[in-house]
Amino acid sequence: MHAWLTTGDRSRLLNQELDLALVPDTAAAAPAIPTIDVDEKRKYQQMVGFGAAMTDASAYLIMHAMPATGRDVLMKDLFGRDGGIGLSFIRVPMGASDFSLRHYSYDDMPASETDSALTRFSIDDDRVEKIPLLQRALAINPQMKLVGSPWSAPAWMKSTGSLIKGTLLPRFYGSFAEYFVKFIQAYGTAGLPIYAVTIQNEPNFEPENYPGMRLDAMQRARVIGQHLGPQLERAGIKTLIWDWDHNWDLPQSPTDVLADPAARKYVQGVAWHCYGGDVSAQSKVHDAAPDKDAWFTECSGGEWATNFADNLRFNAGTLVIGSIRNWARGVALWNLALDEKGGPHLGGCGNCRGVVTVDSKTGAYTPNVEYYALGHASRFVLPGAFRIQSQSADTTLANVAFLNPDGYTRVLIVLNTAKEPRTFAVRSSGRSLRYTLPASSVVTLTWS
Repeated sequence: MHAWLTTGDRSRLLNQELDLALVPDTAAAAPAIPTIDVDEKRKYQQMVGFGAAMTDASAYLIMHAMPATGRDVLMKDLFGRDGGIGLSFIRVPMGASDFSLRHYSYDDMPASETDSALTRFSIDDDRVEKIPLLQRALAINPQMKLVGSPWSAPAWMKSTGSLIKGTLLPRFYGSFAEYFVKFIQAYGTAGLPIYAVTIQNEPNFEPENYPGMRLDAMQRARVIGQHLGPQLERAGIKTLIWDWDHNWDLPQSPTDVLADPAARKYVQGVAWHCYGGDVSAQSKVHDAAPDKDAWFTECSGGEWATNFADNLRFNAGTLVIGSIRNWARGVALWNLALDEKGGPHLGGCGNCRGVVTVDSKTGAYTPNVEYYALGHASRFVLPGAFRIQSQSADTTLANVAFLNPDGYTRVLIVLNTAKEPRTFAVRSSGRSLRYTLPASSVVTLTWS
């Protein structure tokens, strides 16, 4: 058995430890210690991957703040499997977010003018940095899946006439659906297939100073059921549609969308963020609609939380282990990369932290706690793996297990949430081992 360890005191950062031996199980004769039982015969959801968002800010930094050699090292580190962490689940803002250098959409028009046929639609803004980097990422990791999310419809489609605040005007529901069609087709032409789209980033929130748009459940159901779903179908587009893309605290909102028969036909899954509520909300919706998948699509750390051990417990325990145990098939954090000041950004979060920090002066990059939390899963759990049964009576040992697509490689991620080391046993297929995990630390164990 192989072991990779990250400790809360940072003395080990995704370090490979000495190999361990699985021996015939003698648990009955051994002193009582907590045991994690792994059963590959009990399978749950199939995984797509782990990752973060290629925001405008991330793309700008990677493309312009880094020398070409350093950029290639970072891209291989993030997306490669030969020494990298193998990220494969990447969110792409459709137009500007708060992490953009300017506010824009793919079809901006002068005030009081509209373009319902989308004759002015263009993704040229993405061709400068974002698309070349995504093309490079896909070349490094051909299993990468892209998810598109709009922060706002074009201003002329909205009640405010602005990218900031407001809602979608009913007369432009069809145009908004066509906006997705054109985005998917344009990215496809650039060699970047879009695996899924979310109907709207954080539809229950209208930001004060960056693009956003409120869309209640009734509006989302109508857009999906009467416009987006049928228009993708007519265009022969297989891209998945996900609802919600917002926090755990309002599970009733996606449930209401799924209660609409026309929308339900086209909604493949529900996407979730971490900024309110509890991760168990994913299971509540899954239990009510077990034919719809769960996806975790955004959470950010920042300067409001700087303790590495605490952040490791949250990222590994709640976002990776917790969201997957609550049915997530993919886990994506927020910005892939930000600079030493938490930017560039225009409005919104002024002290967020990326998966890596890129020094805007030197071009050097530093992996953050999010990198290690993701890496404990993304480096070892391959796309197509199944979550399998793992359980322990000890609540301080958060855990999740997988069977990789080869059918024989098992992966177990264990987080010790306690303030002291914990010795536990792992038992699988009649064999077992003992392991002592330091306080506030996470280990990935792999065996065949």
